[in-house]
Amino acid sequence: MVLPLGDDNSLRKTTPYVTFVLIAVNAIVWFIQLSAGDPFTNGYSTVPYEITHGVDLSGIFHLTAGGESFALHLYPSPHPIYLTLLSAMFMHGSWLHILGNMLYLWIFGDNIEDLLGHGRYLVFYLACGIAASLAQVFFAPNSYIPSLGASGAIAGVLGAYAIKFPRNRVRVLLVRVITAMPAIVVLGFWILLQVFSQVASPAGEASGVAYMAHIGGFTTGVILVLLLGLAKARN
Repeated sequence: MVLPLGDDNSLRKTTPYVTFVLIAVNAIVWFIQLSAGDPFTNGYSTVPYEITHGVDLSGIFHLTAGGESFALHLYPSPHPIYLTLLSAMFMHGSWLHILGNMLYLWIFGDNIEDLLGHGRYLVFYLACGIAASLAQVFFAPNSYIPSLGASGAIAGVLGAYAIKFPRNRVRVLLVRVITAMPAIVVLGFWILLQVFSQVASPAGEASGVAYMAHIGGFTTGVILVLLLGLAKARN
């Protein structure tokens, strides 16, 4: 197990206000989920079939995933249905899910915000999240299983970090030892694990993890940070 605990912020010049706000919004939405339950969570998550067919599914559906059958209750979604591509990136499936995502955002988001500036960083984050959701949608266009989480957007942050701060030292918990590693090693291992997991589990959603969204978000982050760097250089 490789768990990031912190990184070197000695070169950071600005306060990461947008990162703080994103963490706060994710926390607020999570507590709304806890109080509102499945009608809110399943209604505002991204359901691939709804996106590819432009319909709002509602009712109980009997599905099979991982060799097991189960009943899935879908609820009315916002209109247009495509708004779920945005709302889903602020929602989570468990305490472990949100705490893990916010830890990664806290560690790596501030450096990318410092690099891009507050406004560009917000646009970058949202674009990565939407691209990640679309990657999962196009991978399983007829799936009824809701997809949610900030993981895709944060994967974009990780991709940008790996490109722009490859040698930055990241403190990690490696099994039972705390040590420091170059960011490219930590994040390179992370994306390789996502790719391996996706290849090993073609029906990625059946595992409960949208690996394709992680891959799509990471790739988008790499591309966008390079394009934004070129645009900044021309200015």
